[in-house]
Amino acid sequence: MNKPPGIDLVERARALAPLIARDADEIERTRRLTSAVTQALIENGLYRALLPKSFGGIEASLEAFMQMQEEIAKADASTAWCLGQCSVCAMTAAYLDPDAANEIFNVAPGILAWGAINHEVQAVPGGYKASARWDFASGSRQASWLGAHVRVVEADGTPRRKPDGSPEIRTILFPVTSATMYDVWDVIGLRGTGTDSYSVDNLFIPEKFAALRDEPQARREDGPLYKLSTNMVFGMGFAATSLGVARATLDAAIDLARAKTPQAQKPMRDNNAVQGLIGRTEATLRAARAYLYATAAEVWRDLSRGEATTEAHRIALRIATTWTIHQSAAVVDTAYRMAGATAVFNANKFERRFRDMHAIAQQIQGRDAHYEDAGKAILSGHLDTPPTMRYP
Repeated sequence: MNKPPGIDLVERARALAPLIARDADEIERTRRLTSAVTQALIENGLYRALLPKSFGGIEASLEAFMQMQEEIAKADASTAWCLGQCSVCAMTAAYLDPDAANEIFNVAPGILAWGAINHEVQAVPGGYKASARWDFASGSRQASWLGAHVRVVEADGTPRRKPDGSPEIRTILFPVTSATMYDVWDVIGLRGTGTDSYSVDNLFIPEKFAALRDEPQARREDGPLYKLSTNMVFGMGFAATSLGVARATLDAAIDLARAKTPQAQKPMRDNNAVQGLIGRTEATLRAARAYLYATAAEVWRDLSRGEATTEAHRIALRIATTWTIHQSAAVVDTAYRMAGATAVFNANKFERRFRDMHAIAQQIQGRDAHYEDAGKAILSGHLDTPPTMRYP
């Protein structure tokens, strides 16, 4: 059977796990990926997982990207988070002029990062002028370029609108040297991501560096990957990251249960309650993983057949992403409690994974409101097909 495109990424990710695990304490302490880890990710092409082949990227399948994220997350959640963020940012190349894409992604280190949508840019001859500050830029400390998602206003201050009347959103791109960085990421989990803030002042952005990202009419690549929005791929990547954190935490609890005898109790491995808890938790994790990957496979199969992305696809990915993050958090919670007092010591890494997992669950992809969005779409009766699994 042929391997999905980019599946060797998983093998490379697995091979890098010992290095990443070794540097995890330093990543946590400094709130940055180490230079050794960053260089290894670059040299092994992991940052180029979702870059189009036309620019020398791997253009991996959704499944291969998710598996890459899962393997890295088993070693360190912060590393996986930065890698996932910057990998998806590289999908922007599918919406850029070739010379702009080459300048960003084919000049070392070729890493793009960005923060949340905010603010406006003003249209000027040949491009746009920007003066603003943005937050939540995971991976920005490794990046050579930064991006910002902004509303466009004309020279007279009138908002620019798309044909349907909604505001035009552009992703402006500029070298990291054009921005001022702010060290603000003092948090309880995902500490090593360096998810800092950045600003620019009266910066001119040439037209070729202002992408209509995720707008189908602006897309220059035909592969199935680029039929998905970057937000959809962010969600699947971060859900896979959650699975990796949950897998590592549960495995640590299983190893502990094999060896630990709590005070005045029989060995954990002989405790019926522990045995049952491990069995049920293992089932929960396997079910979440199977659901996420089955959803990804179904959507990918449709897109590979030449179909366009539908609202049904969006809803299917959305609820799979959110549910998997929530189930992964439940697995981590169970493993943490199972470990007892052992879990509170830094040396055992339970507490770090607990904090990392709950930082993941707090961000936008884990919002409960996504279920309401899905429920509204389902009840409308306007989905092309129900967001349920279809089997050949």
